[in-house]
Order: sequence, then C-alpha cells, then structure tokens
Amino acid sequence: MNSVYDVQQLLKKFGTIVYIGERMLDLEIMESELKELYFHHFISIEELQLGLAILRNEMKKEEKKREG
Repeated sequence: MNSVYDVQQLLKKFGTIVYIGERMLDLEIMESELKELYFHHFISIEELQLGLAILRNEMKKEEKKREG
C-alpha cells in the first residue's frame, strides 16, 4: 500500500466502501474500519500499521490545508 486509494481498495475487498463527502470524516472512518478488520483477524498487523500510517499522513495534509 502506498496511498489512500490503496487503503480504499483493501477495504473494498472486504465489502467496505467509505464515502461521506468530507475528506477528514472519510479518513477517520477508514481508520476505524482498518482497526475492525485487524481485530477480527482479516488483515495482518503489518497491513494495519501501513494503512494507519498512510491515513494519518493524509489527515495531517488535510489539517494543513485547513490551517493555510
């Protein structure tokens, strides 16, 4: 995984499509869904960590956009 799109594709494999319309909310829900997949042993710890890192990095970018 290298991008938010890749995280979305991973979630899609498990039947989860996230689109609220507000970027930050979408990212937060994707984060929650990743954690649930890991909790239920559908994804590995590596996939969880990488996905969370990608999402959190994107959240930081969004916060900077809002500030600037």
